[in-house]
Order: sequence, then structure tokens, then C-alpha cells
Amino acid sequence: MISAAKSVGKRLEMLTGQVGMSHRYVIDIDKSTYDLGSWSKAAGLGVKWSKESHRPGRTTHETIVPGNVSYSDIALSRAAGAESGRVQGWLVSVTRDRRPLTGAIYMVDFLGMPIIKWQLKEFFPIGWRLSEFDSSGSRPAIETLELAHAGFLEAEARLLP
Repeated sequence: MISAAKSVGKRLEMLTGQVGMSHRYVIDIDKSTYDLGSWSKAAGLGVKWSKESHRPGRTTHETIVPGNVSYSDIALSRAAGAESGRVQGWLVSVTRDRRPLTGAIYMVDFLGMPIIKWQLKEFFPIGWRLSEFDSSGSRPAIETLELAHAGFLEAEARLLP
């Protein structure tokens, strides 16, 4: 009986590990009625520090410290579909009301349960594009949304319980 339970547990663990790799990304915009759906690819979520150096007096010893922080733009991509229309509506609303937004990007598992969260400060769209349409090919058109933001480190990326 115990070995059967272990076997089932091992198979479930293997399945969860494989399916757990099917992450999606969801944008949650504070004070917004828009649901932009889930995205299959996220790129550019990163932070970088400039290196500042200081050499006191006539010494040869150089001290380095972290300098200004900069955040790279985020690109979210997925196959174009019904959710693409909602993104267009959101882009129109942002164009009319040009205030920076706040919100978060969540990495979710195959069930849609949040795994990790990055709280974004002052973000806004800086681009949207659709890949080339080719009806003779078997690939879907890919929609890409680009976001600029002022950072995510104060709240830091957190694993969710």
C-alpha cells in the first residue's frame, strides 16, 4: 500500500513539474477595469546598476559602489486572439489619459494561480505590434506589448504563499 502511494506521489510530482513549466504572465493594473488576459512570454524584466568609482587623493586604490538604478523595458508576447481587442481598448484609454499607471505582473501556473509578483511603479505602454500575417504558414500572428516602468524593487519580487 505504501509503495503504491509513493508511486502515485512520484507520478504526480513528475506531472506537476512538467505542467509547472507552463507559466503565463498576467498584468494587473490598479484602478482599471481592463483585463488584458494572460501572456505566454515575458522579456526584459530586469534591473541594472551603474558602477561608480572613487579614488581618494593620490592613492592607487579604487573604491567602487553601486550607482544609479535603471530598469529595462518589459515586452509581453502571445498569439493574437480575442484578448487583443481588449488591449486595443486599453491603449486608447491610456492615450486619452496620459497618467502613469501602477500595478503588477504576476507569473501564474497552469491553473492560473500566482507564483511570483513584481509590483510596478509608474508604468505605461511604449509600444504594441503584431507580427506579419501569413495565411500560408502554420504560425499564429504574435502580439507584443511593450511597457516602460520606474521600477519594481521597493516591493521586490515575492514568492506568493
